[in-house]
Amino acid sequence: MACLSAVWLFVNILKGHVASLGREACDSWLLVPAAITSYLSSIKSLSGTNFRKWKEQISIILGVMDLDYTLRVDAPAALTAESSTEQKAAYEKWKRSNRISLMIMKGSITTAIRGVIPDSDNAKLYLVHIEEQFQGSSKAHATTLITKMVTLKYNGSNGVREHILQMNDMASQLKGLDMEISEGFLMHFIMTFLPAQFDPFKINYNTQKEKWKMSELISMCVQEEEMLKSEQPDNAHVAITDPSKRKGK
Repeated sequence: MACLSAVWLFVNILKGHVASLGREACDSWLLVPAAITSYLSSIKSLSGTNFRKWKEQISIILGVMDLDYTLRVDAPAALTAESSTEQKAAYEKWKRSNRISLMIMKGSITTAIRGVIPDSDNAKLYLVHIEEQFQGSSKAHATTLITKMVTLKYNGSNGVREHILQMNDMASQLKGLDMEISEGFLMHFIMTFLPAQFDPFKINYNTQKEKWKMSELISMCVQEEEMLKSEQPDNAHVAITDPSKRKGK
């Protein structure tokens, strides 16, 4: 992994940081270096197609280790002789967070891509520069997700729960691209495109005055799926059975 070159530098810095916290903190953070090494080694280098996943991994690691301070807070003013103890502490916290964040980000970007990203000694601004480079690919990814959502149909092979969860995941990805889909719309969209075997269930859903939560929709759809399977034990998949076979029963 490209980030391995930054791992040991980061671990050594982290050890010094932990040591400064006192013995009690050191005891609770004893296994952190090994854990962080594992986390960093798992980051896939930023490429032209995985920006969203890369950013997610970076955010998780920095957040879990409370090192995302520089991404949440603007750079503080330079210290002066009149700076208070609190201001000095905040400055040092931001400085450490900024330094390590930059190290992790740059260490997990391939050399070719890093060369086209405007450099910065501010981690928050550097991340903005990275995002600007991938705006086009984000739009393309959004188009792919929308197309997949519109064309994806439940066929009974993986179960209705998996189908709904997959739709939820794509909606979540679109939200991360600033294209949020409301839960109400998503639920109605899912129900609309369930196969004909679910028509009685759809009618019941549409006549309900109370709004369902997504968890309730999943639970009710699974129950309906199980009932349909029990009515047609000779068919492996609910969605591909012939509805006319049920009429004579």
